[in-house]
Amino acid sequence: MENKEAGTPPPIPSREGRLQPTLLLATLSAAFGSAFQYGYNISVVNTPHKVFKSFYNETYFERHATFMDGKLMLLLWSCTVSMFPLGGLLGSLLVGLLVDSCGRKGTLLINNIFAIIPAILMGVSKVAKAFELIIFSRVVLGVCAGISYSTLPMYLGELAPKNLRGMVGTMTEVFVIAGVFLAQIFSLQAILGNPAGWPVLLALTGVPALLQLLTLPFFPESPRYSLIQKGDEATARQALRRLRGHTDMEAELEDMRAEARAEHAEGHLSVLHLCALRSLRWQLLSVIVLMAGQQLSGINAINYYADTIYASAGVEAAHSQYVTVGSGVVNIVMTITSAVLVERLGRRHLLLAGYGICGSACLVLTVVLLFQNRVPELSYLGIICVFAYIAGHSIGPSPVPSVVRTEIFLQSSRRAAFMVDGAVHWLTNFIVGFLFPSIQEAIGAYSFIIFAGICLLTAIYIYVVIPETKGKTFVEINRIFAKRNRVKLPEEKKEETVDAGPPTPSPAKETSF
Repeated sequence: MENKEAGTPPPIPSREGRLQPTLLLATLSAAFGSAFQYGYNISVVNTPHKVFKSFYNETYFERHATFMDGKLMLLLWSCTVSMFPLGGLLGSLLVGLLVDSCGRKGTLLINNIFAIIPAILMGVSKVAKAFELIIFSRVVLGVCAGISYSTLPMYLGELAPKNLRGMVGTMTEVFVIAGVFLAQIFSLQAILGNPAGWPVLLALTGVPALLQLLTLPFFPESPRYSLIQKGDEATARQALRRLRGHTDMEAELEDMRAEARAEHAEGHLSVLHLCALRSLRWQLLSVIVLMAGQQLSGINAINYYADTIYASAGVEAAHSQYVTVGSGVVNIVMTITSAVLVERLGRRHLLLAGYGICGSACLVLTVVLLFQNRVPELSYLGIICVFAYIAGHSIGPSPVPSVVRTEIFLQSSRRAAFMVDGAVHWLTNFIVGFLFPSIQEAIGAYSFIIFAGICLLTAIYIYVVIPETKGKTFVEINRIFAKRNRVKLPEEKKEETVDAGPPTPSPAKETSF
């Protein structure tokens, strides 16, 4: 038995890697009440669309004693679908004002109003015989999604310690996909996707909001918001004690103080100042590329084409809804896998692997769609391509940007940055939904070559520009980008001034007359 040196205290095991119950429960409450609703409302109107159109037509007939023509039906249904991303765009523009004045947690709580009210309106729309209530509610739900999709990653990223920030940050997308999946289940004709059940199907979106209103108040506000923006170190210390489960938090508090000093040096940034500031040029461009690449890489197009691909492989229309549920299982399993791997493999590896899989699947799918009439067996390869694309998107392009966009901005610029990235997300979402049917009609299967090209360009940008942020503090990441932007941070300028010492007077020059 080895003798221990007298007086040497035993090493204290590090608690940094532990996920404490308070952090876990706060994440579940915030994500279920926010991201889950976003995913649910993306998917809930897709499978039972014929049921909703039938209600629109019946209501119109009761008012006008005639059925609406095809053009009017197309217009009303397009409004029902497209108003959601437009509402999301409006919500993303409100985020900056709300998160600064009400806090991250406060914004999430207030946002539940934009879920509960439309849930009630959609639930009574059948009794009221007013399809307009559904269209209006979709706009309001879009506002709710726009606010939550920007506020939730901000809140979770600021709650988590640096070694768990990736896993906690991906919970945004995990719960979005969970919402999509549960909506696919509930939308089955045998459950609620039928003439009797659809009001309940739409009203269920109010349940997560109600649960969040009941649970989230018991969890702490973002400690970074409390200390950096409110100057309340006591509240921040108390929040950290609950979130970390121990009292040794000086290093993390000092990191926040350093960030607070950087914020005071930079000042509070508006969107216009953010766009004009050289020190944030690459961060801003990176978040635009990540959010645009996420939407423009073809995920909505794959979903649009899925039923056609399943039908060509011999899947009956009545059974295609179950294949869609199968793709939802792949989606949620791979998103959870991403949450597990993001702190082991890093953000860059998952993004690059995901875009590589998506781009390859788009190329193969182009070949399948072009030649499946000549070689019927290729139709089964088409289904594999759809599932492979969904798996690739779920492991990188879908979940990881929610993590990176929080990490590459400091507190002073995060509010404006999230307004920009939310606007890009919802605008590109709307553009794809609006333009893809026309592109598909014009060039058919070749449209997937465009998506493969976007995947390639986005992957190249990530490989060249975006650094690995795993395990780094916000201040350390800021220093990496400062070098890329070729600017000096305020503290570096101060250090140079101190090192240089007081200026020495220049010797007097002789003047000749």
